[in-house]
Amino acid sequence: MNDIVNPERILHVEDLEDPRLDEYLRLSEAHLRMRTDVENGLYIAESTKVVQRAINAGHVPRSFLLAAKHLGQLTEEFNKYPDAPIFIGDDKQLEDLVGFHLHRGAMASMNRPESLDLDQVLATSTRIAILEDVADHTNLGAIIRSASGLGIDAVLLTPKCVDPWYRRSARVSMGTVFDLPWVRLENWPMDIHRLKSHGYELLAMELTDDAVALNDVRIESGEKIAMILGNEGRGVTQEALDLADRTVIIPMHREVDSLNVGAASAIAFWHLCSAPR
Repeated sequence: MNDIVNPERILHVEDLEDPRLDEYLRLSEAHLRMRTDVENGLYIAESTKVVQRAINAGHVPRSFLLAAKHLGQLTEEFNKYPDAPIFIGDDKQLEDLVGFHLHRGAMASMNRPESLDLDQVLATSTRIAILEDVADHTNLGAIIRSASGLGIDAVLLTPKCVDPWYRRSARVSMGTVFDLPWVRLENWPMDIHRLKSHGYELLAMELTDDAVALNDVRIESGEKIAMILGNEGRGVTQEALDLADRTVIIPMHREVDSLNVGAASAIAFWHLCSAPR
């Protein structure tokens, strides 16, 4: 199987203290939350599909880590970046290294691309999702997958929102996070004024006394809409609500107040993106 790539690139994991493996060392949830990978310009792509989508989006791998049995799945990606070392080991070695059972194929340490320009993203979009302080990586990945699949043009993240390129977020998104433009805001909620200067109407999904049913919101052709979705616990902050143009709700039955933000986002995105543009 080694003849699929230059055998000299394939490095067998023998010493878990090898400094070349530091980027993968014990990738437990608690450990990664304390890491400074964003500042160091890297992220970890987990699963063969996510690695492939990241590379297809133009992201550059630093190295690959996988079990030998998965070598044949990434031949094209290996050959595209011949300088990136390929570390392989048995299942037990890799589990000891990263802190969990690596059963989804490959992992790769990836260079983070430069951030997108906010004004350019706003100018070239008509449907924007704003995620305010979303704290759960699984929720974020699910929201981004829905946003990508249902036609949202871009996602904006407030400063306290978790990282969409964190391995769990990227995996749950099925790698769609690498195809969907996103920008982290720096001056929330005052950034809302910037969106309005680009012609966006700001909707916030929140249970308020004056909220209107989402299905009653009529969107005309040519309108630019941004939807704010709030934190899992407290919802949209009052500061953001004060600056939004309207609040909306999804009508519910059987005394259920609301949906999980991941489910609510999918309904909201379908409504926004099914309207004429």
